[in-house]
Amino acid sequence: MNKERKLIIAGNWKMNKTVAEALALVDDLKRDLAAVKEVDIVVCPPFTALESVSKAILESKNIKVGAQNMSENNFGASTGEICAGMLKEFSVRYVILGHSERRQFQKESDALIAKKAVAAHAASLKPIVCVGETLAEREGGQMEKVLETQVRGSLAGLTGEQMLETVIAYEPVWAIGTGKTATTQQAQDAHAFIRAQLAKMFDEATAKKVRIQYGGSVKPNNAKELMSQPDVDGALVGGAALEARSFADIIKNSI
Repeated sequence: MNKERKLIIAGNWKMNKTVAEALALVDDLKRDLAAVKEVDIVVCPPFTALESVSKAILESKNIKVGAQNMSENNFGASTGEICAGMLKEFSVRYVILGHSERRQFQKESDALIAKKAVAAHAASLKPIVCVGETLAEREGGQMEKVLETQVRGSLAGLTGEQMLETVIAYEPVWAIGTGKTATTQQAQDAHAFIRAQLAKMFDEATAKKVRIQYGGSVKPNNAKELMSQPDVDGALVGGAALEARSFADIIKNSI
């Protein structure tokens, strides 16, 4: 954890929670996290709950709303898609782009994710851009090659100024929803490598300011050790974000 970079911990609810369930979860989080000022807290409900959750946290000073995806296009003929302008209506501040599930199942490419990141910035949304290798890629010694390709491809077209308003989430695909977690050293090594790529793409000063989250089976009992690493600036939390106590404990244990 670097004191220059404020921790950012986001909960990706994925395809979970009805509107009623989302409101119940947010009410609990508002209560449990009311005193936390040291961390930027983001909740990312499904599209159907964005409006209700945004209204519910309107007066909350320390919880922001994020979306789980968005189109690279603006308003127009894109059936079934949601554009940045629609997200802005619900006071959305962040948007997750290039999550490994979308890369795998919706076949999203680095080039597409880059277009989405540019569109997000055009609407003053802050992208959380996900990168990470599969188990086969890690075991094959391809981790650095995969991360370099994804970082360079997914952030292509961003200015240095826009990069400062972008969050990167390192998600080893083999650690998502599996119960497996990268060791603290594995997480730190990957984060340091990503930061080195940013220094090459932009400059050292920009790279030092960009926040890089770790995502992959983050739990209350491993949060402190992960967040203590010099290049780990937060977490993108999946399953543990669906229950107020576990998400709040991750945040409190990270401080």
